[in-house]
Amino acid sequence: MFDDFGGFLMGLIAGLPGVVIAMVIHEWAHARVAYGLGDYTPKLMGRLTLNPMAHIDIFGLVFLFIVHFGWAKPVQINPNNFSNPRRDDILVSLAGPFANFAIAFLTMLVMVLMIKAGVDMSEGMYLVLSSILVINVNFGIFNLIPIPPLDGSHVLKQLLPYELARQYEYIERYSMLILLAILMTPVLHWIFVPMQKFVLGLFQGIIGIFL
Repeated sequence: MFDDFGGFLMGLIAGLPGVVIAMVIHEWAHARVAYGLGDYTPKLMGRLTLNPMAHIDIFGLVFLFIVHFGWAKPVQINPNNFSNPRRDDILVSLAGPFANFAIAFLTMLVMVLMIKAGVDMSEGMYLVLSSILVINVNFGIFNLIPIPPLDGSHVLKQLLPYELARQYEYIERYSMLILLAILMTPVLHWIFVPMQKFVLGLFQGIIGIFL
């Protein structure tokens, strides 16, 4: 019993850096790309920073650990400030998930380099690095699901013809019910397992070419 609790506690502590990094880099990337595309709203709201306090929602963080579903403070943008609103909204939406994938890739690269250099990783260091890797991959995948208010929904809405996009917006009122249904059924497992294998396999393939 105590061994199980100790393992749970160690996993919780080791996973904390990964969760914080995933949330912060995700929201910062949204803010940075929006700002670069001409929208000063994120800067005015203090979101152009890597300070965790600017991005983390404490309840979202707690829920992420308890039920593996959480959230950060969403970055507010004003599409009217973009020169090409549809294109730029897609770029801003994709920035968060792809920032997570970039962090995950760099983490895997560091782990591979450490192994090849003969660095003796402690169990704690391995748990922290592997948690950063997996959490960021999962965070990126989850946010690409096309269900409001996730980033994937913004991408899909902007790609749809106008009338279909308007109809798609009606899903938003049921979004929380849909997300809960996904979390409580094997659907999320069906999405994550193949996507996670694909992303990690892609990273391994790219690193393998050079190392």
